[in-house]
Amino acid sequence: MARNDPSDPRGAAAALVAAVTGEGRLLSDLLAEGALDALPPSGRARAQRLALDTLRQLSRADRVLKPFLRRAPPAPVLAVLRVATVEMLALGAPGHGVVGAAVAGLGRDPQTEGFTGLANAVLRKVAALDPGAWAALPVTELPSWLRGRLMSAWGKRATQAMEAAHLAGAPLDLTPKDGDAAALAAAVGGTALPTGSVRLAAGAQVSELPGYAAGDWWVQDAAAAIPARLLAARAGETVADLCAAPGGKTLQLAAAGARVTAVDLSAARLARLEENLARCGLTAQVVAADARDWRPGAPLDAVLLDAPCSATGTIRRHPDLPHARTGEGLRDLFALQAAMLDHALTLLRPGGRLVYCTCSLLPEEGEAQIAALRDRHPGLESALPDAGWIEEGWRSGPDALRLRPDFWPDQGGMDGFFAAALRLPG
Repeated sequence: MARNDPSDPRGAAAALVAAVTGEGRLLSDLLAEGALDALPPSGRARAQRLALDTLRQLSRADRVLKPFLRRAPPAPVLAVLRVATVEMLALGAPGHGVVGAAVAGLGRDPQTEGFTGLANAVLRKVAALDPGAWAALPVTELPSWLRGRLMSAWGKRATQAMEAAHLAGAPLDLTPKDGDAAALAAAVGGTALPTGSVRLAAGAQVSELPGYAAGDWWVQDAAAAIPARLLAARAGETVADLCAAPGGKTLQLAAAGARVTAVDLSAARLARLEENLARCGLTAQVVAADARDWRPGAPLDAVLLDAPCSATGTIRRHPDLPHARTGEGLRDLFALQAAMLDHALTLLRPGGRLVYCTCSLLPEEGEAQIAALRDRHPGLESALPDAGWIEEGWRSGPDALRLRPDFWPDQGGMDGFFAAALRLPG
């Protein structure tokens, strides 16, 4: 990452963008490594928002910049130009301040100080453009390795709708501990969704919202909250949440009164889960282990398996994914999911329930996995509830739901998810 003034959120955002686009790094990894630690909390939040907005609108920024650049400058310089363009044209920041900050930031680094004149000239031209033309620019397309798969699975119109949803970004969703979405919506000024989540506009300061310190709710995308609702854990049941971190589903299961074991390979991610359990006054047994090897002391009533996947359903929240991933390793993921599904069934008592889910848009990680599982275990029954909150267009066969980012377009969309609910015979 380029050298930046630690007090400069714009420079920090550009460094993040350069690392994602130039090095194929994930934002989550960069942040975990302390990329923004030198900034105060408000600066970290601003830098992260700028980086996310820029990655979402990268192709639009490049269309604007292309006529003003004879050749592409080095990645750190291009990242500064992209961030400044998005800040001015998409976010409406005054041009004078943005241009001055970009030029000053480049001048502080010996590796980029020779490009200050270029940046000044290019960004002044960008600042003079009509911001109204920005909205008319084409929506950013997904990379070909993913776009081709989605076009084959869901068609051109649905794929374009998903791309538009990715560009729009994501609001903030909360899950109420007591299940009373209407009361929580009134307390935080949000909207109660049909599935039991509460939606707020993006940008809310989570820790300042009513009920945060008391543990009355936790942050969880509305789609991510649905698999636990499908499992419908009851008080006293023994339930395992496999691949549990960061813990939203564990919290849901524990709030229902189930005796929950949360299993995840990452001890660091489980530490976050334990923090959320403590804040919300909930309990679960937390185990750091490979979900393919872990076994309970006695057969379980239910298992929720949120399997490792391509995460392609979360691009509206994580616009770095299309730039940091290439589609390599998908076959290994598919094989891992199948192995985890087979193992999960061995943990259940006769008549026990399994919910399998992935935050993926690829049928190979959803519908195809369940079809193959049924071939391997022909006695499996559907456990999908006949619930009023399940919209007809979500159903994917007799035992599964297929959720997409373009669903609920007038309500802010949802993450892409696949979830299947199955039952062992007996």
